[in-house]
Amino acid sequence: MVVARMVAGAGSMLAMLSLSGCGLLWSCTDTTAERGEAGVRVDIVDTEERPVGVTAEVTGWRREPHPQVPQEGDQIHFDFRFEGDTLGSDPAVDACAVDEERVVLGCQTVHSMTDFGRVGTYTGDEYLTVDHPEQVAEVLLIPDDQSTHDRRTCEDDIKDGGGVHPPDEPERGEKL
Repeated sequence: MVVARMVAGAGSMLAMLSLSGCGLLWSCTDTTAERGEAGVRVDIVDTEERPVGVTAEVTGWRREPHPQVPQEGDQIHFDFRFEGDTLGSDPAVDACAVDEERVVLGCQTVHSMTDFGRVGTYTGDEYLTVDHPEQVAEVLLIPDDQSTHDRRTCEDDIKDGGGVHPPDEPERGEKL
């Protein structure tokens, strides 16, 4: 009689856990989105490669020392512009200095709201540190939105991790 009540109680407990969303097995999966084609002007896309309604563009670049640390030598000073309807979501892209063969010399993430300014268009400038600034042929943007930077994996957090993550930032020496 006691065993029957324990079995019935265990079944009720499992049913409650399942109904509350607290199953015994989490179906957590991690995937990384494919990297989009880099360009001087790109339409930003989400992790499912759908346009987010914002365009990003490198409007110019030059080699010069950073005014706060001129002793470190030349860096790549680039100007950029974000335009679109959904700038309030603060999309971000990776900006990469590349050589003539599009080999990455250095990258950093640039957010659309850098200047905290005008509605519809955001402009700004950044300095990008590279080992050999004299080799830079252009600065490219990668269209993948990096603003959802939550990269918790199933291994980190089986309940809240997982899902599709933006592509990782390109590494030096990688070809775009």
